Amino acid sequence: MNLVQPGSFLTLHYRLTGPDGQDVINTFNDKPATLSLGTGELAPAIEARLIGLAEGSRTVLELGPGEAFGERNPEMMQRVKLSLMRELGDPTEVYQVGDVVQFPTPDGQGQYAGVVREVGPDWLLFDFNHPLAGQPVSFEVQLIGVL
Repeated sequence: MNLVQPGSFLTLHYRLTGPDGQDVINTFNDKPATLSLGTGELAPAIEARLIGLAEGSRTVLELGPGEAFGERNPEMMQRVKLSLMRELGDPTEVYQVGDVVQFPTPDGQGQYAGVVREVGPDWLLFDFNHPLAGQPVSFEVQLIGVL
């Protein structure tokens, strides 16, 4: 029987829920996911909990507040001038609290998201923390294959 090891290639079903018990991701009703450990596809704390599990096993991992996605970082709250948003994006866009806005990475190769937390007269306050930062999560996993 194959056991999960660092660098293992996995075929699995998984379900991630936040503190309210609502699904964030759930593959159990769809095709299983495939991924390699150590490539950043899962949070490091989740990957560490998978090490040693046997192919065919199904378990639920409970991760404490901040364990899976880190603690909330107040420095990840940033004000952005509306003039800059209009210059770089749609000049007619109207932003509201709760909107998720995609920003390009400095190298232009990727994107990251920020959530509008406040709308000021000439600025927006964005939260760039992971939505589950500082929160407990539950990770249910069924390991279908381990290579």
